[in-house]
Amino acid sequence: TRSLTITSVDQSMFEKAQGEKVTLPCTFELSEEDEGPLDIEWVLIPADNQKKEQIIIMYAADRVYNHFYAGLTGRMQFTNLDPKSGDGSLDILNLKAADTGTYQCKVKKAPGVQSKKIQLTVLVKPARTKCSIEGSQVIGRDVTLKCVSQEGSPLLSYDWRRVSGTQNLPATSMLNKNTGELLLKNASREYSGTYNCVATNRVGTDECSVELNVTPPVNTAGIIIGAIIGTLLGLSVLCSIIVCFCKKHREKKYEKEVHHDIREDVPPPKSRSSTARSYIGSNRSSLGSMSPSNMEGYTKTPYSQVPSEDFERAPAQNPAFAPSKVAAPNLSRMGAVPVMIPAQSKDGSIV
Repeated sequence: TRSLTITSVDQSMFEKAQGEKVTLPCTFELSEEDEGPLDIEWVLIPADNQKKEQIIIMYAADRVYNHFYAGLTGRMQFTNLDPKSGDGSLDILNLKAADTGTYQCKVKKAPGVQSKKIQLTVLVKPARTKCSIEGSQVIGRDVTLKCVSQEGSPLLSYDWRRVSGTQNLPATSMLNKNTGELLLKNASREYSGTYNCVATNRVGTDECSVELNVTPPVNTAGIIIGAIIGTLLGLSVLCSIIVCFCKKHREKKYEKEVHHDIREDVPPPKSRSSTARSYIGSNRSSLGSMSPSNMEGYTKTPYSQVPSEDFERAPAQNPAFAPSKVAAPNLSRMGAVPVMIPAQSKDGSIV
C-alpha cells in the first residue's frame, strides 16, 4: 500500500548564529490512499529525556496554531502560507541560544504517518572582546598580552597580530590560541607598538586592540633617596611647628599666672627710707635699755653699717654732731672701754 512520504532528507543538522533566521525543511507527498484530514506538527524534543515533547506550531483543519508558548509567538511560522500543498517547512526568526535543540516534523493523513528530525544549534558570535597587558612594560621583562571575549559560543579561537611597525610578531613571542594569551619574553624597545586580537568561532568574529610601550627601567635608588629626603623635610617642618606652638602656649600660660598674682589688696614693697627708719628705731629702743652688760655687743657694731636718713636729706640739713651732755658712767671701774653713745634729739635725729 502506497502512503505519504517526506521528501526533504538532504540536511538534518543546522548551525546558525544568534539573531539570524533559519528554515527547517519538511516537504512531503501525499498518496491517493491517504483520505483522512491533514495534520502537520512541529515538536521540540528536549535534551532531557525525562521531559515531554512540546508542540510549538501546528496546522490542522486548514488553520495554523502557533500560540502555545509566549517566547515563541511571532518568531515561528510556516514557510508556505498553504502547508497542504506539500510544504510544511518551518521558519524561525531572530534565533536565540535557547532555540538550540532537536525539532521533529510530523505529517499525518490517515492512514499514512511520517516524521523527520532536525538538529538545530544556535551559536553566539564573539562579542565584547577586551584586550589587556599583564606585567611590567620594562626592557628585559616578560610581558603578556591578554584577549578575552565576554560573549561567544565555543569553541573560540584567538589570534594576535601586530598592526604597526614591521607588522610581524616578535621572534620571542608565544601564542596560545585557546586562551588568547600572547607572551613576549625579554621585551625590548622594538616590541613597542599596536597589537590587534581577533576572536573567532564558527559563526563570527570580534576584535580589540592594545598599545604596548616598552621603556627603560626606572632609577629606583633615586626615587627612594628622594622619598627619604622628602620625609625628613616634612618631619623637620612638623617639629618646628610643634616647637612654636609649645612656646606660644608657655608664654600665654605665664601671662595668665602673672595676671592672677597681681592683687590690689597687697601693699607695695617698702622703700629704702622706710627700711632705714625701721632699722634706726630698733637701735634706739635698744639704746634706751642699754646697760654695761649689753654695751659690749653694741660697740662691736660699726656706725658705718647703720642705715641713715642722711642719704635722703640735703647736705645743708644734716645736723652737726654735738657732744652729749649726758654724763657717761664710770666704765673704768667696770673694766670697760668708754665709748660714744648716740643720743636722740627732739626732732628725732641721732646725736
